[in-house]
Amino acid sequence: MKRKYTLHSGKKKIVREYGYIPGRYILAVFITLLEVLAIIGVVGALCYFVPYFYWAAFATEIFCIVKIIASNDNPEYKIPWLLFVLILPIIGFMLYFIFYSRKLQKKYVRRLQKLYEEKYPERSETLFSSLQQENLTAYNQAKLLCSLSDAHLFTDTKQTYFPLGEEMWQSMLIDLQNAEKFVYMEYFIIEDGVFWNSVLDILKEKAQQGLDVRVVFDDIGCMNTLPGNYAKQLQQYGIKATSFSRLKGQADNEFNNRSHRKITVIDGKIGYTGGVNIADEYINVKQRFGHWKDVGIRLEGEAVYALTKLFLIDFGINVKQLPTPLESDILYPFANGNANGYLIPFGDGPAPIYKRRVAQSLIVDMLSNAKRYAYIATPYLIIDNDMCLALENAAIKGVDVRIIVPHIPDKKMVFEMTKTFYSRLVKSGVRIYEYEPGFIHAKCYLVDDETALLGTINLDYRSLVHHFENGVWLYKTDCLQDIKADMLDTIEKSILIAPENIKTNVFQRCIRSIVRIFAPLL
Repeated sequence: MKRKYTLHSGKKKIVREYGYIPGRYILAVFITLLEVLAIIGVVGALCYFVPYFYWAAFATEIFCIVKIIASNDNPEYKIPWLLFVLILPIIGFMLYFIFYSRKLQKKYVRRLQKLYEEKYPERSETLFSSLQQENLTAYNQAKLLCSLSDAHLFTDTKQTYFPLGEEMWQSMLIDLQNAEKFVYMEYFIIEDGVFWNSVLDILKEKAQQGLDVRVVFDDIGCMNTLPGNYAKQLQQYGIKATSFSRLKGQADNEFNNRSHRKITVIDGKIGYTGGVNIADEYINVKQRFGHWKDVGIRLEGEAVYALTKLFLIDFGINVKQLPTPLESDILYPFANGNANGYLIPFGDGPAPIYKRRVAQSLIVDMLSNAKRYAYIATPYLIIDNDMCLALENAAIKGVDVRIIVPHIPDKKMVFEMTKTFYSRLVKSGVRIYEYEPGFIHAKCYLVDDETALLGTINLDYRSLVHHFENGVWLYKTDCLQDIKADMLDTIEKSILIAPENIKTNVFQRCIRSIVRIFAPLL
């Protein structure tokens, strides 16, 4: 959050800004720390003062170790927890019990079940049959994705690809002005500025006209960008607003499992998604890390229903009263997009809501079936062994695998972790490029001119394991050539990482090795 203050220098007034975190968040973090310390302190005291209690604690530690090893979690996720439990007796297994579990409260589970009962009028079987006859590989990939994410296969949806956030912003403003029934927006970050204020002015106007206007923003994502009571401020304008997973100071996983989704839905007919948050750096009004390269996509037609449903689910689990379902003619407009190809807008998120890692399974499958090339743009490259093997195997069998990452990072420690994968991937034939003009925030995956994935999903543990995400799978759609042209243009502006540029000293290798162990928890 920003505050302005004025300095007087002679007759001149100088206005400056400073950042601060609202007191509500500081209090929540403080309460969480107190809870953790109190729990660990009580158990530690019992071990010291109560005879034989230490042996009970020791048995619990052994139980935790066995449970972690026997779990179905990825080995990379198990290792840091095993180290915690082994190196920090009592403290380690207490942290495990407090933070390891990802169970939702029962009221949220009940709401999710009720919201998921709202199904799209099925015609997927006809589409799947048609896709199966056209391309068996694409059919299998679509079946995999729909099975893992409870998604649907769509056609008849126009797509417009935006190679820059500022282009998407201008298009979005036009569509928002033309809204007639409702506007739904969900973003990880919303920040006061040119971008958000231009959108907010329209939302206020539409709410006054009687449209159903709803906004969801992630509570931690906006910790440093919005006031602590911002949802109430929006409600005063007639906007139904809520933060996602409000920070309450509970010693559990509320610091994980954030909504990293970016969704705008207008009248159920037009939808936007991609990597673009509602903040000025995403449209290059504000320069933070050089030129900010981001991408987005506009959908118009049947597939927008999936984005509407994702939004309503996230809104429904974060408000006090479950929202009344909308009329079917609003949810299912059946707009004929007269466009080529197949689409699957889908959601991804943490266990146990999603039984498997949806995006990771899809990306690995895309890489496994690549025949000529696989181009990837991601701001972070912090991956597990399965993803690393998928990239290596594709390159080894002759596929042209290229990964674009930033040259100017937004988080230096994360960038150092990204660099730890350079050597292994480059040795296998993967070509890594750093976007020289600045920071690339795009999350884009393109394979063989046929399939693509565009959305909010980064190649890091936050996206692939912890966060709620969303994306759009595309097969032979009209926008694929635009995506390819933009990827090649971005590569032209990037620096190819040569093997001689990867050399590090002993100190760097030690630091990177230690940090990489705990990467799944960061």
